[in-house]
Amino acid sequence: MVEITYSPLQSLIVHDILEVDQDSIMRGRVTPAGTMPLYWCDGFLYSFSSLPMTDEVVKDYLKGRIHWAEVQFARLDRYEPVLSLNEEEYKAELKIRVMDTGISELHREFVKWLKTMTKKRSK
Repeated sequence: MVEITYSPLQSLIVHDILEVDQDSIMRGRVTPAGTMPLYWCDGFLYSFSSLPMTDEVVKDYLKGRIHWAEVQFARLDRYEPVLSLNEEEYKAELKIRVMDTGISELHREFVKWLKTMTKKRSK
């Protein structure tokens, strides 16, 4: 018999946050191999980069702590499953998939925190 254990994350450590315009956040998801998806939750479009999986980061992960090195975000009131970017460099309209992460407790709590951070920064 296989034992299955559910071990939800206990904390998210965000090292840097940048508010950017929507085109910039989409442009950052374009790679030579194609486009990477963006995330959307409760009025925010965002992407994040994780820290490299060093021994310390893996130890934290096993203790329920994850690190996002940088989060870039833009406000987007309504969820759209696909966004278009007219990219002059590629002379094309690029389609970028957007994942609605509203079902994730981690992402909901992150956006709640982000809202408090953006209110503090605007004062």
